[in-house]
Amino acid sequence: MSDASRQRILVVEDDPAVRNLVTTALDLHGYDVERAETGELAVMEAASRNPDLIMLDLGLPDIDGVEVISKIRGWSAVPIIVISARTEDSDKIGALDAGADDYLTKPFSVEELLARVRASLRRSGMAGAGAAESSTFDNGPLHIDFAAGCATLAGEELQLTPTEYKLLALLAKNVGKVLTHTFITHEIWGTSWDSDIASLRVFMRTLRKKVEADPAHPQLIQTHGGVGYRMQRL
Repeated sequence: MSDASRQRILVVEDDPAVRNLVTTALDLHGYDVERAETGELAVMEAASRNPDLIMLDLGLPDIDGVEVISKIRGWSAVPIIVISARTEDSDKIGALDAGADDYLTKPFSVEELLARVRASLRRSGMAGAGAAESSTFDNGPLHIDFAAGCATLAGEELQLTPTEYKLLALLAKNVGKVLTHTFITHEIWGTSWDSDIASLRVFMRTLRKKVEADPAHPQLIQTHGGVGYRMQRL
């Protein structure tokens, strides 16, 4: 991964005030910034510019941001941070389930914005550096191939978003241990803001829908109220 002066970030935002705030902050901290005001242009820029990270508003004038995420995820695993005024869980679930890696709610501070950018770029670099890992993990019907970066359940490949996979792998590597909310959010996002913990609950909900036979009564991933989560040996 290159240094900040060479890392390219695509900012997709149609509101001039927000776009100027985000791009100015990124410019001042040495990032190479590309801009797009519509969803269709965002997809084109993502394909042609090959950014290291995308910051994406959901409320675009042509197509919804969730559709943009789905299109990009069809061919790229580039980190995507959603920046949106939508605060409902359903909006977060839709964006995260489509493949977003993080969700930042407006209004936000420049400090939080930059922290999330650094964390996403750091995670992306670590994921690439860990590609040579060759171990696997088995727990009942769950099988994880860390080298391939994929998981199967009863022989069927799980269609996980990048962040869902990271969360599942983290729990698997600490099977039997209770991981606190703070520990998990630091490992997944590199920060532990209140909004990170809220996002964690959303991710856990979507992950359980994919790995649990009955998500309402989970057997694999246990909740420890007010503390965190634990993967149980089956």
